[in-house]
Amino acid sequence: MHVKAATITNPSRRSSKSMRAVALPRVAMAVLRRHALLLALALLFGAASGVAARRGGVVPRRRQQVVDVGVILDRSTWVGNISWTCIELALEDFYADARHAAHRTRLKLHLRDTGVDAVEAASAGIDLLKNVRVQAIIGPQTSTQAKFLAELGNKSSVPIISFSANSPSRSAQTPYFIRTAWNDSSQAEAIAALVQKHSWREVIPVFEDDDSNTRFIPDLVDALRQVDTHVSYRCKIHPSATENDIKSAISGLKENWTSVFVVRMSHTLARNFFKLAKDEGMMGRGFVWITAYGLTDIFDVVGSPALDVMQGVLGVKPHVQHTVELQNLSQRWRKKYQLENPGIAVSMPVVYGLYAYDTIWALALAAEKAGYVNSDFGPSVTNNGSTDFDRMDTSKAAEKLRGSLLDITFMGMSGNFCIADMQLLSVNYTIINIIGQKRKVVGYWTPGSGISGSLNVKADLGTIRWPGDNENVPRGWLLPMNKTLQIGVPVKPGFEEFVKFENGKPKGFCIDVFEAVINALSYDVPRHYKPFADKKGNSKGTYDDLVYSVYRKEYDVVVGDITILANRSLYVDFTLPYTESGVRMLVPVRDQRQKTAWTFLDPLTADLWLGAGAFFVFTGFVVWCIEHRTNEDFRGPPGSQIGLVFYFSFSTLVFAHRERILNNLSRIAVVIWLFVVLILQQSYTASLSSILTVEQLQPTVINLEEVIRNGSYVGYLNDSFLPVLLKRLKIDESKMIPFDSPEQYNEALTSGRVAVIIDEIPYLKVFLKQYCHNYTMVGPTYKLDGFGYAFPRGSPLTPDISRGILKFASDDRMVNMQKELYGATSCLDKDDSQTSSSLTLLSFQGLFIITGTSSVLALIMHAVITIYNNRHEFSSDGGQSSWRRWPAILSKLFHEGDNSSNTPDKNEPAIENVDGAAESPLSIPNHIIEHLADMDTGSPPEGEGTPGRELSVQGTEPLSFAYMHSERGHNGAASLSRNGSSIRRRQISME
Repeated sequence: MHVKAATITNPSRRSSKSMRAVALPRVAMAVLRRHALLLALALLFGAASGVAARRGGVVPRRRQQVVDVGVILDRSTWVGNISWTCIELALEDFYADARHAAHRTRLKLHLRDTGVDAVEAASAGIDLLKNVRVQAIIGPQTSTQAKFLAELGNKSSVPIISFSANSPSRSAQTPYFIRTAWNDSSQAEAIAALVQKHSWREVIPVFEDDDSNTRFIPDLVDALRQVDTHVSYRCKIHPSATENDIKSAISGLKENWTSVFVVRMSHTLARNFFKLAKDEGMMGRGFVWITAYGLTDIFDVVGSPALDVMQGVLGVKPHVQHTVELQNLSQRWRKKYQLENPGIAVSMPVVYGLYAYDTIWALALAAEKAGYVNSDFGPSVTNNGSTDFDRMDTSKAAEKLRGSLLDITFMGMSGNFCIADMQLLSVNYTIINIIGQKRKVVGYWTPGSGISGSLNVKADLGTIRWPGDNENVPRGWLLPMNKTLQIGVPVKPGFEEFVKFENGKPKGFCIDVFEAVINALSYDVPRHYKPFADKKGNSKGTYDDLVYSVYRKEYDVVVGDITILANRSLYVDFTLPYTESGVRMLVPVRDQRQKTAWTFLDPLTADLWLGAGAFFVFTGFVVWCIEHRTNEDFRGPPGSQIGLVFYFSFSTLVFAHRERILNNLSRIAVVIWLFVVLILQQSYTASLSSILTVEQLQPTVINLEEVIRNGSYVGYLNDSFLPVLLKRLKIDESKMIPFDSPEQYNEALTSGRVAVIIDEIPYLKVFLKQYCHNYTMVGPTYKLDGFGYAFPRGSPLTPDISRGILKFASDDRMVNMQKELYGATSCLDKDDSQTSSSLTLLSFQGLFIITGTSSVLALIMHAVITIYNNRHEFSSDGGQSSWRRWPAILSKLFHEGDNSSNTPDKNEPAIENVDGAAESPLSIPNHIIEHLADMDTGSPPEGEGTPGRELSVQGTEPLSFAYMHSERGHNGAASLSRNGSSIRRRQISME
């Protein structure tokens, strides 16, 4: 085996690989020339140093220490080939940099060109550790190889550095395995953020079934779960899958509703997969394809063949800042790569190549930082085994080199190089979109800002062209190709207004709502209705059985009067309800009116009767007190005055009082009282009319406790969930009777077979549409969620149908459909609020306070005015104590009367009696004579043969109640009778 300074030939590899056969001799010659030049310079420098030392006593500088580093790659792959070119350039650029000219250490690379076989890679690793005694190994290239080499690193304390393989286990288990590439978990977070940005709820990972995805797929699923996205299916494809195997996997994808796929696989497998997917029509409108890094750079490597079959695909890759240094590196890399690999057109090194470039720089810096590193391999603690692996030695110098590498930080070609948790610290990702033959950058993902159209500020993503040249964001799911929605419909003997089969076609309210909603969707849904019935046309089971059939995938959806229940939601997803929710009792009603001889007392309660009577008496008493001194109608014997108080008060009830009111204070009190009487009278009339005419329908049962206490039977709808609810309400199962139709409900309630029917409100409303006057709903409403449509769990149709129900519920069509279902006029509940109740004292409390206050104030003001007008009575005869005289004076003033207002004016001539007799106690009083003064005593005109003028009394008002019961009234009436006879006799004689 012949080892060169920066590369190593491997005679065990077959020379049939044309690429390597051409490249290695050229590389070897270039290396020999470079080493010869370096040797000549070293000799000249040494000679000069020796002369200087002899002349000036300066100690010559120590020769550079070589640090052996192994490289394990598979140069038959594009990753290995591109990366090796980057490694060579990195080693050349590092030591050509003036900043590193004084370094005391120098890396020496030992390449082992292995295949994809993990055993061959492990064999190369053992060879490097035992024979070359390398201080570090760059590689492995794949995750399968990493499993073995990571164990070698742990055994020998030599760092195993990979820029392309995933970690085979957690960093705590493989402390010497270091990834100089970004963490796949951060890539999973970027993909999950992209999915969340477009509100996709389901994603299917499509990946190659190898070790490279062992960690990535679980990380992706966890990241998607964090954004409430479900992974219902995983499509694994074997690395050696044939075309038929790939077609079978694609057929499995076509059977799913989800149209969002995250793909990660090798370039060769991916190119075949997307070509077949395009042939199967899965690269058209409605589909979403996202490629994870590891596949995204297929466009750089494969070129047009990949671009042609991956139009509209989104790709995620680590963000690399374009700098002048990167541009210069790309130009030199392109020349070198095309020189070594003629016929292969790759424009620039992929990110893996940049990781390899930065790895060499980091390792060179770490070697210098670690100082003098010597191959100090010592025997292992367990070096007594029988295999090379068991007898592996350990290196403390390599362990020191590992520690230095973990502390290295610098700005590399791929970005900031900083190792954290045994892998390169992730920063930003770029999102690209394949449009034609171009790779368009449409956005970025950063740990702080998430998805954005700009790297520095928050902005919208650029315009994305999805598969099928579509700019509209796909909704994330499609009906499976050639799929017809199988809809299960319940079969029931009653309540056909909701759902029924007629001539093989479903009809009813539930079907009409579903058809209206699904026809309003922006896409077509082929569907076929199937009755849930046996061969005889009878129902195959309960509604629970029908719902469970969706879980068993017998139906894609169930449409009907399906109540949304918690236990059912464990197996299916329900849409939002489209009907009113709740359960109530249906009971018969009967007229509670009982007309008796005392029904007229019912409008008012006893306290209102007593209160009104008390205010009648009190108002009459106040008016009598104010009018007694000045109004002759309110004077007379005590008995007459008492009767006057009651008569006047109660006559106001029908406004039949005839007594004159002279005092303004009493007039105010009477007017306010008449207003109160008017309101009281009208209220009494209205309440009595309601009692006598309106039906007083009362439910026979008020609440469920009464039913349970009486041990009555309860009816419910057959094949429903109600038995479970009734048991929870403590109703004995033996007291439950199932029914199927509204007619059976009516017959059972009418015959008394059951006391109540307990059912959902929509059914009861349909029943009351026919039997509104004889039944009513009573009791509390037991809350449920109403009727909904049942879909399989996770079905993407569920949210679309729910949104359609919300939109349709506010439409006039829904209102018209409900009117047709329940009737145009609603049947009101006949509860206690519809019965006529008696009026209470509290209802008129304000009015009584007003009239009482006004009467009391009027009485007080009258007393004050009377005392003030007769103040001389209290000031005379001052020899006697004034306060003792007050009661007597007040009594005198109250009973004496004030005739000043009734005394004729002095200038007014006195009216003589018809008989010429003077007025006596038995003569006609003045106020009666006033009625007679209106008689016509004139003579007829001359020449007219008219009879003598008649003496008549016309237009007189009826006598008051007070006067009729007074002594003067009796005497006056007698005198009036005698005078009237005398007047009539005189009239006859004149005739």
